[in-house]
Amino acid sequence: MAGHSFIAQEERTEGFTHVVLIATGSVASVKAPLIVQELLQYDKVKVQVVSTQASLTFFDVDDVKKLDVRVWVDKDEWSDDYKLGDPILHIELRRWADIVLIAPCSANTLSKIAHGICDNLATSLLRALSPSTPTYVFPAMNTLMYEHPLTVEHIRIIRDIIHYEIVGPIGKTLACGDVGLGAMTEWRDIVQIVVDKFGLHKR
Repeated sequence: MAGHSFIAQEERTEGFTHVVLIATGSVASVKAPLIVQELLQYDKVKVQVVSTQASLTFFDVDDVKKLDVRVWVDKDEWSDDYKLGDPILHIELRRWADIVLIAPCSANTLSKIAHGICDNLATSLLRALSPSTPTYVFPAMNTLMYEHPLTVEHIRIIRDIIHYEIVGPIGKTLACGDVGLGAMTEWRDIVQIVVDKFGLHKR
């Protein structure tokens, strides 16, 4: 579906909390369907997912779509029949979102955010966000990638200049078999941040 079909498909609903979940190229993207499913257990919540190409390696998009939630990917941004004046997907998503969760945030996407790169749907959306939109970053990567001096600098920029909230990572045995800091914050804790912020109640 083309980006300019967005308005007809996903208009904002008054009184609802609109959550955009961005999944990036970390194995922790396997948790994306669980995050979506749990958010939808709460009253008056709508969710949309933006997936980088790399994130699609780790979860089945159909597991999210069967929850009646749209998964947007890069090819949805521009259609062959796009014309000037048509809605632009990353702008419409920015207008739609009450909160953005980057869960997981890979080392690659972390670097892109810190440098202002917007070469896919996810990073274009982030660059277009209003500073007033609460945005949470949940890093997830190998321990040595997390401890790399460039990662430290990227996190500093994102926290102190862009003013996103950085949550995690946590220490555990990672998917690669290494043990240490680098795992994404537990998915239930990610959902709880949204619940607490908006005072959500279970259906």
